[in-house]
Amino acid sequence: MTEDQSKPAPRQPKLIVAFIPVVFLVFALWVSIVHFAELELTSHLSLVMGTVVAAIVAVLHGFRWKEIERGMIKGIGLAMNAILILLVIGILVATWIQAGIVPAMISYGLDILSPSIFLVAACVICALVSLATGSSWSTVATVGIALIGIGEGLGMPLPMIAGAIISGAYFGDKMSPLSDTTNLAPAMAGADLFDHVRHMIYTAGPSLLITLVIFGVLGSGRGGEVNTTQVDAIQGAIDAKFLIPPLLLLPPLLVIVMVILRLPALPALIGGCVLGGLVAGWVQGVSFGHILQAAFGGVTTNTGSEMVDKLLSRGGLESMLPTVGLIICALSFGGVMERAGMLETIARAVLGLARGVGGLVTATLATCIGMNVLASDQYLAIVVPGRMYRDAYAERGLAPKNLSRALEGAGTLTSVLIPWNTCGAFMIATLGLTPWLYVPFCFFNLINPLVTGVYGFTGWTMHPRGDAAQPVKEAG
Repeated sequence: MTEDQSKPAPRQPKLIVAFIPVVFLVFALWVSIVHFAELELTSHLSLVMGTVVAAIVAVLHGFRWKEIERGMIKGIGLAMNAILILLVIGILVATWIQAGIVPAMISYGLDILSPSIFLVAACVICALVSLATGSSWSTVATVGIALIGIGEGLGMPLPMIAGAIISGAYFGDKMSPLSDTTNLAPAMAGADLFDHVRHMIYTAGPSLLITLVIFGVLGSGRGGEVNTTQVDAIQGAIDAKFLIPPLLLLPPLLVIVMVILRLPALPALIGGCVLGGLVAGWVQGVSFGHILQAAFGGVTTNTGSEMVDKLLSRGGLESMLPTVGLIICALSFGGVMERAGMLETIARAVLGLARGVGGLVTATLATCIGMNVLASDQYLAIVVPGRMYRDAYAERGLAPKNLSRALEGAGTLTSVLIPWNTCGAFMIATLGLTPWLYVPFCFFNLINPLVTGVYGFTGWTMHPRGDAAQPVKEAG
């Protein structure tokens, strides 16, 4: 009898044991955020420590290190396509800034500002800028701050203005192929990036329309004379630095066409990088050497406007490395939890309360929200539920894009509603908000998870595996 044959089979952890690594991770994140805030620690170390605790629990339940290691490698492997796409996106952002494409979208977006529909315009502007940059944080910290000043000058309540800014910024972030969470969610679910983006239109589109109607009603009759000093300053700084003919809007339109035509994401985005580099050289006169330098290290823009420089100094392959590192750490934690059966134990307990497709979608949304509350990190709110429910969606014959849509609908969007979450804390500090008071006005972030849940119970757009034409009907 060999040593492997004589060793007892690994044991499935009980529910209370399966929660030990999760509780430890939440505690480690809380300590780093609350007690060591001045050190500006990232979540990476907390995830590494959480992975160590999960590995110890696994070893105590009979799992060999080689098995645990294979679990981590398998977990990381699931996101390799997303990691490659994120690295390419860093290059794409840099080349599109150099080409004037991102500045053009920002400048043209600010042209739609109108006193009578300020809240609607603010939401749409932030949506456009966030779509162009793939970052809700950058949008809020730049254009959002300018809109705060304009809105307060009109006598608009600050929480209401912030709700419009955050709603638009998170719509653009959620729908942009340049966003890290938009890439992470389909990687966790096993879906294609562009399939994921198209599938979100069914929930994000109606949610945004409802949001704009509400802001239209709230802003009706409030408009006055707009002081556009900050907007004029932004547009002036852009005009002084970049040539922005309407021709520059063609590359983003081509990306939209590629999404519609279902082209593979990676080669399509690489094509966007090449196109951005060509436009940067042709329209803006950027040298080939500077294009290559920015593709790796990012762009540093000097316009004389601190606000514009902050918005347009970013990108590059190097800028994506911290996010890639965080994803690898999170997936290592998830890989150990999955290999040792701890995620299965937790998922089985939750799914025991779920009935039918609607119950499964609701369980996904609730788990994402719970992770945002407990772990204070939107990445974990996508990674952990994605690993927990991936098999459950497959067993019920649901396409992976249904799971990725639910992960984004709650994991990404509700993070900003929680003041102690990294996203909520950033918005409060950046926009000068009072915790909780802005939350009732983040209509898009509140409505979208509800719409996603309703679709789960009705079966609308819940596509089956291998056939996107026939929706899955609610059962059970």
